[in-house]
Amino acid sequence: MASLAASKRLVIKIGSALLVDRDTGDLRREWLTALAADVAKAKGRGQDVILVSSGSIALGRSALNLPAAPLALEQSQAAAAVGQIRLARAYEEALAPHNITAAQVLVTLEDSQNRRRYLNSRATLEQLLSFGVVPIVNENDTIATDEIRYGDNDRLAAQVAVTVGADLVVLLSDVDGLYTANPHEDAAAVRYDVVNEITQAMEDAAGDAGSGLSKGGMKTKLLAARTATAGGAALVITHGAALNPLTALEDGANATWFTAQDDPKAARKRWIAAMKPQGILTLDAGAAHALSLGKSLLPAGVTAIHGTFERGDPVAIQGADNRIIAHGLARYSASEAEQIKGQKSSAIEPILGYPGRAALVHRDDMVL
Repeated sequence: MASLAASKRLVIKIGSALLVDRDTGDLRREWLTALAADVAKAKGRGQDVILVSSGSIALGRSALNLPAAPLALEQSQAAAAVGQIRLARAYEEALAPHNITAAQVLVTLEDSQNRRRYLNSRATLEQLLSFGVVPIVNENDTIATDEIRYGDNDRLAAQVAVTVGADLVVLLSDVDGLYTANPHEDAAAVRYDVVNEITQAMEDAAGDAGSGLSKGGMKTKLLAARTATAGGAALVITHGAALNPLTALEDGANATWFTAQDDPKAARKRWIAAMKPQGILTLDAGAAHALSLGKSLLPAGVTAIHGTFERGDPVAIQGADNRIIAHGLARYSASEAEQIKGQKSSAIEPILGYPGRAALVHRDDMVL
């Protein structure tokens, strides 16, 4: 079974009810300080950490003295705009004593549905992680409407995990796992320790949002678990209100663990292979051989471009004999690829007029 200490890349979801005191509307600074210590501990043993954090609307609501009742869309967006600054500053101040740099990344549902924006998000997060930064990801509530929003950060955390190939998602919640029934209403309810398959009975027993600050309930957590585990990440639900919740999880705190159905790299490769190609790239023998050795596809080895595609679209890759040898996601549009085919990577900027990526299809976006 997965464990927090053994994971290489963690996505940790923090709900509003944990971060913001529901009575005063103030940030729970002691709790955040303790969480930062947990993050520093994980970073110290070489783990990548991404935090998916709610709290901007709750903090903004308090700053603007808005009522506790449900807000109109425009009020929520205004509260998010005010609260996001406070949220980012709080994380920056909490992580700074550990010499950890924080970054703010705001996304919407469209950023995962549109392949080009998905690749841009993935590239940015990968670059931040390579610098040792801890990205603080949140839905862009300032501009998001119901039609273009995730609606809860449980699902967002799962999608971020799939995007960056994380192997564990931690949902810090106000409950300590998934139960056979609502434990507040049924004394006979039993917590699941490990879930290998999400059943209809589990979904039927799941409830809706609990606290006034949170949007997600157990149903959204099960949806998140489906997404994460199918993408190669394990997911765990545990109680997060106490100080140092990640250390508590390591020490055996109550939790429900959902096992991954595959490893992240294999799941991503399977996703790429299943997409219908929008074009075909023909290679010379040298490039075809390089691919067989696990190399990326550089423009120099491409002899012909077929079809019409944009950056992020799936393409088939064939050898000189027209035999398909790979599938991948293009890093250039068909028109751009046509201009740089057969050229060295150093010639990309003079030809296109801007510094491009060295690979036409990166090995991480390719399946042979």
